[in-house]
Amino acid sequence: MWQAASGGAGRHSGGGRISVIIPALNEAARIGPVLERARSDAHEIIVVDGGSEDDTRAIAYSKGARVISAPRGRASQMNIGAQAATGDVLLFLHGDTMLPPHYAIDVQRTLLRKTVAGAFRFRLEGESRAYRVVEWGVRWRARLCRLPYGDQAIFLRADHFRAMGGFALLPIMEGFELLCRLRRLGPVCIARRAAVTSSRRWNDVGVGTTTWVNQLIVLGYRLGIDPARLARFYSKERKR
Repeated sequence: MWQAASGGAGRHSGGGRISVIIPALNEAARIGPVLERARSDAHEIIVVDGGSEDDTRAIAYSKGARVISAPRGRASQMNIGAQAATGDVLLFLHGDTMLPPHYAIDVQRTLLRKTVAGAFRFRLEGESRAYRVVEWGVRWRARLCRLPYGDQAIFLRADHFRAMGGFALLPIMEGFELLCRLRRLGPVCIARRAAVTSSRRWNDVGVGTTTWVNQLIVLGYRLGIDPARLARFYSKERKR
């Protein structure tokens, strides 16, 4: 299934050409600025659209991204994007998460170490004190467990990703599962700078509820609860 990318011009020292892969679904309100920031250092941007009913695809085209249609499902969308990518490094970015300026520097420095994967620090958009508390908790979780969240923009060498077989086709926790496998090969490191993710979910559901649900999902997965059941629980709680 997976084919290794070839080398070429535009290579970044220590990291390689960066393919930014964005699984998207109805992200028209956010994806424009996200793409503008991402394209500054990217070899290519691939938006894998899961059936958006808004202007996500049109905006992605207008920003120079390659747009691929795929069945809805973040894991399969990211795998399809990775299969189409030609870069040496794959960076998986959510459609509502803003990378830091000149983010390739962080990718290079992280992957120059004996690191199998990396991610950015977690930051929520907005000035609420509650957000800073959440960020503190995520930072310590990442330091202790080396298991960043998907909205921290996980990146790794394409050959490592393909050797691992890509994301497991899970309805939830696909990033967590991949990182658990990658940690067996070597360290997962967190870059010094942060990727800023939209706080809309935290606003809609509430900071406390969102944090609690996230931790229950992780605990449930570790206890072996069926990911499909966890996904149903997650969806139900978000709609409350």
